[in-house]
Amino acid sequence: MTKISILGCGWLGFPLAKSLLKKGFYVKGTTTSLEKLTVLEQANIDAFLISLHSDSIVGDIETFLNDSEILIIDIPPKLRGINNESFVDKIKTLLTYIEKSSVKNVLFVSSTSVYADENRIITEETTPNPETESGKQLLQSERFLQKSTKFKTTILRFGGLIGEDRHPIHSLSKKDNVENPDAVINLIHQEDCIGIIEKIIEKKSWNETYNAVSPFHPLRETYYTQKAIELNINAPKFNHSKTSNGKTILSNKIQKELDYQFIRISL
Repeated sequence: MTKISILGCGWLGFPLAKSLLKKGFYVKGTTTSLEKLTVLEQANIDAFLISLHSDSIVGDIETFLNDSEILIIDIPPKLRGINNESFVDKIKTLLTYIEKSSVKNVLFVSSTSVYADENRIITEETTPNPETESGKQLLQSERFLQKSTKFKTTILRFGGLIGEDRHPIHSLSKKDNVENPDAVINLIHQEDCIGIIEKIIEKKSWNETYNAVSPFHPLRETYYTQKAIELNINAPKFNHSKTSNGKTILSNKIQKELDYQFIRISL
């Protein structure tokens, strides 16, 4: 039985772990919360209380990684807060433990924020040029992992994450000066995030980089106005005084190489 370790059983990692269990994998998962530890255990996940820091790891990281062939890293940069620790340094610290472990393949959950917000088509061939601090640190972290010769790393860059309990319209509906009305959306549903990760594992598609965004790109104002109507909430008010600026991210590589068919296209 293949053992998979998921570092970060949060909004995406937890349902992913449960889905992998149903497919017959042995799954280890981490959380930073004592309350969540019990939730993971009740779901038959081999649960660990682990937190990463820039110069140390609190928790039994060795046992978490031991005997696992695949490690999925799904932790957000979290650059705001009291500690404000470097995400890159956290990955560097983790790297030393991965290299000593049985892990042969790493899947790093990254973001399309590694690409600049320019009016252009983005593919995996596009040179990353992050504008935000989180995007810059994610790109550096990708490169540190890819440089290791002890394991193979696949980078999975997700667009905006949405699900039944998560959608940007809820925060946008409260705003009256939303920029880029004529830029397109680049979103992906939680179901497809899980489906794509499982396809990568199934196809053993390691040492790759994938952009993962639903092939559905209506204009932001059109899409969010319609979504507000559907949910019976206030529609956001867009600012038309500036020229809209935004990328269009393609996921053709995922569809072609992994033979993946998106489940939630219209979003």
